[in-house]
Order: sequence, then C-alpha cells, then structure tokens
Amino acid sequence: MNDNGFQTDAEYGKLLISSQGQYGFRPYELLVSSIVGCSGGTLRKVLEKMRLPFEDIKVSAEVDRNPEEANRIEKIHLTFTIPSRDISKEKLEKAMAVTVKNCAMIQSVKDSMDITESLVTV
Repeated sequence: MNDNGFQTDAEYGKLLISSQGQYGFRPYELLVSSIVGCSGGTLRKVLEKMRLPFEDIKVSAEVDRNPEEANRIEKIHLTFTIPSRDISKEKLEKAMAVTVKNCAMIQSVKDSMDITESLVTV
C-alpha cells in the first residue's frame, strides 16, 4: 500500500494501482486490459496456427458499467480490426470462436458479465 493506492512488483516491473487515474491504473482498466490482451494474443496464435495471413490486430473495448451495483462491469464489447483481405469471413468467425473458447480471461469472467465480439476487416 502507498498513499494513493497499491503497488506490486510484477515480472515486467512495478505496477501502480489506484482508484485515481493520475496515480496508477484503475482496477477496472486492468480487468478490461486483461481481457483485451488475452483475447488479442489468443486470436493472434489461432490465426498463425490456421496459417491465415494478417498484418495486424487492433482491439477496442466498449464497457458498460452499472452505477447502481458498485459500478460493476456488466458488458464488454470487443471489436477486432484485422487488416487482411485474404481471410474469408467464415474463417475469421471460426478463429474468433476458437479464441473465445481458449482465452483464459474471457473464460474466467464469462459468467459474471456479457462479453461480445465483432470483427472488422480492412
């Protein structure tokens, strides 16, 4: 504990956590970032294993919180933007289904909140 929140020494380095954004990452940001990072990384591995060509993966998250219940996260919508014209929509949807099934963070919270996904190719 410190004056403005908490800190931990993680493998990569010091992680500052605070309810005040100017002093560290807010807990809900860490939760959403974990889901985004895990699902994006899992999708990358799935696309590579399927030998599907892609240049990049961008993931954005829209978060719905309920102020009536401790401001809990009730829904996260993930939008995956993949610059590749050489992957069919069907293959991308299959890759996304495998991603959701194998993302540890999504599987950890799926019964606590609604997580949805959409795919955009450019």
